[in-house]
Amino acid sequence: MKGLVLGASGQLGSCLKKVAAARQITDIVFPSETEGNILDEGLLSALMEREKPQFVINCAAYTAVDKAEDEQELCRKINKDGAANIARVCKTYQATMIQISTDFVFKGDIPKALSENDLTTPDNMYGLTKLEGEKEIIDILEQYYILRTSWLYSEYGNNFAKTMLRLGSEREELGVIVDQVGSPTYAIDLAGAILDIMQAPAPAYGLYHYSNEGAISWYDFAKAIFDIKKVDIRVKPVKSTEYITKATRPAFSVMDKNKIKSTFNMAIPYWRDSLEECLSRL
Repeated sequence: MKGLVLGASGQLGSCLKKVAAARQITDIVFPSETEGNILDEGLLSALMEREKPQFVINCAAYTAVDKAEDEQELCRKINKDGAANIARVCKTYQATMIQISTDFVFKGDIPKALSENDLTTPDNMYGLTKLEGEKEIIDILEQYYILRTSWLYSEYGNNFAKTMLRLGSEREELGVIVDQVGSPTYAIDLAGAILDIMQAPAPAYGLYHYSNEGAISWYDFAKAIFDIKKVDIRVKPVKSTEYITKATRPAFSVMDKNKIKSTFNMAIPYWRDSLEECLSRL
C-alpha cells in the first residue's frame, strides 16, 4: 500500500523513513516541505495526482507550545486548516489519512488513564488547534486514523531527551517539573505502529491513543536519561507554580491504549526500554 508522508523532514517523518527502510518498505514517498506544503491545497492535489498514494500520513504540525500563545493565527492555520486541506484532497483521491494528534487535547486535571471517549477541553492554543484539526478530519472524511500521542522524543529533531543531554553537559544542577505526569513516546515506536496500521489486513478507521507504556513525571524522565547515560548532575524537582510558562500544560495526561492494542493486536514497549534503545543511538 503506497504511502505519502507530509512533514517528512521532521522528527516523526525521519523516524518513519528509518523504520520503513529497516522493514524494506520502498513504496512510501517523503516529499520536501516545498513539495508537500499542507497550506497549499492546489499543490497537495498535484502531489496526490502524481503519486496516487493509498495512505497520507500527516506529520506536519505547529508544535511550539508556548510560542503558539503569541502566534495563534499561524498555529491554527497549520494545525487546523492544514489538516482540513489534507482531508479534502484525501477525499478527492480516495486515500486514507493518518493524522498525528496530541495528549494536549485534554485538560489533564483528573488522575485517570484517558480514553478516546473522554472529554476534550484543551488548556492551551496548541492543544485547541490540534483538536480543531481532529474535528475537521472527522467532518470531511470517513477513511481516517487519528493517533493521539505524547512526549515524543527520538534521536532526530529537537526534543526533551536531547535537550536534557545538552544541559547535562553544560550544568551541574538542573530543575525539572515534577507535578506533570504523562507517558514518553519513542518516535521510532510510533512510526512502527503507523506502518502496522497501514499493513493491517482490514481497515479499522477511527481515533486511537498511542504512547509507550508506563507513567512518569518530567523529573523522572530526566533522572532516567541521566542515569542511563551516566551523566553526573544534580536534578532538583520543581513544581509547575515555580516554573511559569505562557501555555498551561496538563497535570496528568496518561492515555489509555487498550483500543489500539486490541484492534491491531499491538504490543507497546515500556517507556524505559525504549528510552535505553534511543539513548544507545545518541
